[in-house]
Amino acid sequence: MPTTEDRLVMSADAALDAIAAFGPALDRAHALACDYLASLPTRPVSRVVAPEAMAAALDEPLPERGCAPERAVAEWFNRAEAGIVASQGPRYFGFVTGGSTPAALAGDWLASALDQNAGLWMTSPAAAQTELTVLRWLKDLFGLPAGWAGALTSGATMANLVGLAAARQWAGERLGFDPAADGLAGRPPIPVLSSTEIHASARKSLAALGLGRDAGRRLPAPAGALDLDALDAAMTETSGPVIVVANAGEVNTGAFDDLSAIADRCARHVGGAWLHVDGAFGLFAAIAPSHAHLVGGIERADSVAADGHKWLNVPYDSGFAFVRDEVALRAAFATTAAYLTPSGGEVAAWDPLSHVPEMSRRFRGLAAWCALRAAGREGYRALVERSLANAAAFAEWVAGEPGIELAAPAPLNIVCFRYALPGATPEAADTANRSAVAVLQAGGRVFVSGTVWEGRAAIRAAFDNWSTGPADVAILQEAVAAVRPGR
Repeated sequence: MPTTEDRLVMSADAALDAIAAFGPALDRAHALACDYLASLPTRPVSRVVAPEAMAAALDEPLPERGCAPERAVAEWFNRAEAGIVASQGPRYFGFVTGGSTPAALAGDWLASALDQNAGLWMTSPAAAQTELTVLRWLKDLFGLPAGWAGALTSGATMANLVGLAAARQWAGERLGFDPAADGLAGRPPIPVLSSTEIHASARKSLAALGLGRDAGRRLPAPAGALDLDALDAAMTETSGPVIVVANAGEVNTGAFDDLSAIADRCARHVGGAWLHVDGAFGLFAAIAPSHAHLVGGIERADSVAADGHKWLNVPYDSGFAFVRDEVALRAAFATTAAYLTPSGGEVAAWDPLSHVPEMSRRFRGLAAWCALRAAGREGYRALVERSLANAAAFAEWVAGEPGIELAAPAPLNIVCFRYALPGATPEAADTANRSAVAVLQAGGRVFVSGTVWEGRAAIRAAFDNWSTGPADVAILQEAVAAVRPGR
């Protein structure tokens, strides 16, 4: 007699059995998730598991026979738990990663259950309109022009690609060709100017667009901000259209380029200039009255990219791009096919796929809608201001703690610091700082990330999780002090 588990595996046409299986599977997933979330304040942030250990836990031949869905879910969690990094929790300070608010997580779960294709209006009017609403809310939240076009993306990398694709289209047309239709082969080069601190995601986008990750000019950025005199000189040497990539929040220190001054120079350039701003997390400075000046002039940009899974605190993956010139944006991603065209009396509506590289897309707008609806403007202002207060408190502690020093000022939510070793060679000091990062990560109390700043090894602590409080900052301070070299 087949068991219930056998019947679920064997009966390909047992629709009722399949539907009934959702309940136990989702119940088990819900229980695992709730237990995990409840453990975040106390569980190790990371166990730094070796690749061989994870392979031993998960890598095996494809099973010949299946099992009940709830068993599969529980089995994966039990096998993989040692390798789960608690980046959702309040003591994760690495890589500018926010958590997920309750509303955002609930919206994301519902989006998975509904399984909408958010590529076309006709595949899900609900998803398309939700995305339009989220984009309007975000522009309002950040003080960006209401008339700008936009789209939700998988993160700031894809948001940078969207903005730079529109920039490439604009520049190509000014040079007499259509980059999306004609390609770049044999065409005049499109100059790209940025600082030495351009983010890796923007460089990756330039590579994907055929503009070249290393082809553009990297101008000096003392203290992390683009040198305006160097920009003047570079633009003077460029007669035709140029793309300028600016940072609103440099990834190591949170430094900001002077967006108003850069916009002035772009406006004066005879050949025309497109200003793209990478605001992955720095765009959120606009929400806090005390820090909004850092993004002054961003409304004069031509495109802006940002992350949602950072300070918006929605689940991975989430980002958004805004573009002033919707014609250039649509031209960059235009595509046609008979089966994609509305038929009969259908009214033409907004199709997200005309603004992004993907055609089929996850309904990521629901998590963002729920997060924004639940928190409102006041909630996000409080979240950002709380993060800024946490960063300022930690930076102040670092500045006053013997044997530790700030590697750079902390204008926003990233504190870049290092252990100071008087008398040590630079190489020995760098080795000690890198070792300290490894010890902190393996210790499990907190998670920070290492970097190199101004040629020296340094450590980054980022503050953008909605649930991080003063007690978590105190734990970070204790952990950092405990592994101080020579203690």
